[in-house]
Amino acid sequence: MNTDEQQLEDHRSEEQIADLGKTLARLLEQEDVEEIERLVATQPAHELARAVSILDDEERGKLMELLDPDLAADLLERLPEVQALQLIEEAPPEVAAAVVHELPSDLQADIVGDLDLEDADAILQRLSPEEAERVRRLSEYSDEEAGGLMITEVLRYPETWTVGQVVDDFLNHADAYRDYQVQYTYVVDANDRLIGVLRLRDLLLSGRDRRLKDIMIPRPIAVNHHTTLDELYEFFQGNQFVGVPVVDDEGHLLGVVQRADVDYAWLERADRAMLKRQGIVSGEEIRSMPLLYRARARLSWLSINIVLNLMAASVISYFESTLARAIALAAFLPIISDMSGCSGNQAVGVSIRELTLGLIQPRDVLRVWLKEISVGLINGVAVGLLLGFVAFAWKGSPVLGIVVGVALMLNTMVAVSIGGLIPLILRRFGKDPAMASGPLLTTVTDMCGFFLVLSLATLALDYL
Repeated sequence: MNTDEQQLEDHRSEEQIADLGKTLARLLEQEDVEEIERLVATQPAHELARAVSILDDEERGKLMELLDPDLAADLLERLPEVQALQLIEEAPPEVAAAVVHELPSDLQADIVGDLDLEDADAILQRLSPEEAERVRRLSEYSDEEAGGLMITEVLRYPETWTVGQVVDDFLNHADAYRDYQVQYTYVVDANDRLIGVLRLRDLLLSGRDRRLKDIMIPRPIAVNHHTTLDELYEFFQGNQFVGVPVVDDEGHLLGVVQRADVDYAWLERADRAMLKRQGIVSGEEIRSMPLLYRARARLSWLSINIVLNLMAASVISYFESTLARAIALAAFLPIISDMSGCSGNQAVGVSIRELTLGLIQPRDVLRVWLKEISVGLINGVAVGLLLGFVAFAWKGSPVLGIVVGVALMLNTMVAVSIGGLIPLILRRFGKDPAMASGPLLTTVTDMCGFFLVLSLATLALDYL
């Protein structure tokens, strides 16, 4: 397909998605349940997500009311989690509870855990006491540990059961097990501690009278419920498993973490980090969120940033007389601030990467600083010499070249020090290291760069 054909195809796709959103809104207005359910059941997930984003709050609430709870749950599973949360928030509590009941346990916990306390309680009160307690327990886990990522819908059987008993249980509860991810069944002792795993192949090819403990694979690999996302990602990178059982500190089987869920959580974290680097402090925003919420969330960051920028501007204002006598310096201020900001962001990126891989800890501040200041010195000298030569060649003033070159060298060292260390300090206090980069780092290096250039220029003003 050539470029023109691809553009035409993309345009048609955009029109179809827009039409889908309008069609869904029209069907909701007409309350045509049969057509709505057909549309939801047949459309690809990404098109549904786009169509739902076009709906207003009232239409989203109506969509959840009209859909069968089982189909509504299927819709939520196919949407980004932030959209699924919106749909639950807009639905009446009794409708939301019916839909949450149909969701897999990991998504139940994620959604209920992200709701405000009033909405969460309204839903939990309408679930059975056993299910509500399970959801509460799961929602207490972090989204980035095994307990928060696992599903509890797993098949477990006592070691004393026979193959025939398990097969009969499969047949008697086929409807309930149909939505389970059944590649393996798990064998537990009398205290519900995991002692073995059973492949379906071994189960189906064994005699009905054989006991599970005789055909199971003993001492299976399992992870603790507090295993971190980083550790889980590394585990699946080194093992070709589709899932791994999760146990508590005493070895009781709690659920299973699937590779696909770990990969998704890994990508989600990267997306949130990217948004935070761009000033979306909450780490999540889509344009169908309430207008005032979005404005308030962005304004919190902009307010901090305007204060920092005023501080940077005050540095320039303080040296106004120096700039008036050596106006050529003004051309080099943005170059020095931008180059230093780039160096600082490089240091931030390396620190975040090493924190993710577990190669450094917050206590390694001195070692990280020594490594970064070494790189900063070498690169600072290199780019300082280059910029100093440009300044000299442009204005024919060796002193101007020395001023801007030394300022860039020093500010590069400052930038890599800040960029390398702030992620460790933020992690030490339980904050997201990704907040170290972006406008905050850039503004701080701007202030330092302006101060270094103008203070050095003030000292050498008689020679410029």
